[in-house]
Amino acid sequence: MADIKLPPKAVELLHKPFLAHVATVMRDGTPQVTPVWVDTDGEHILINTAEGRLKTRNLRRNPNVAVSIADPQNSLRGALQVRGKAIEITAEGANEHINKLSLKYNGRPYNYRSGEVRVIVKIRPERISGGITRE
Repeated sequence: MADIKLPPKAVELLHKPFLAHVATVMRDGTPQVTPVWVDTDGEHILINTAEGRLKTRNLRRNPNVAVSIADPQNSLRGALQVRGKAIEITAEGANEHINKLSLKYNGRPYNYRSGEVRVIVKIRPERISGGITRE
């Protein structure tokens, strides 16, 4: 599959502290949606979650994923929808990443839960749409 590049405006949006919604596929084929903190490395969409959560289990079984995010000040023209694949789920660097996200969204370090193992999900875009792609 050809690489799909995130447009510069999409990267800019993903760096802002706006919640995204991530849709994964349940075992029975129905969708499951979760609001998440989101980030990007400029090429992929990155989310951080805990091992064992439903979205993590879904993505390990079926890597198809959709992500939606909108600028609350400009929800139509500032919207981004991405369909893609979770190409990596790793604990490497996940604790540092969740602290970075917590500072971005809450202004303070992350408050870990006992026994929690954090993972980064790396999502490769395969289709990008939304108002932000037309600017």
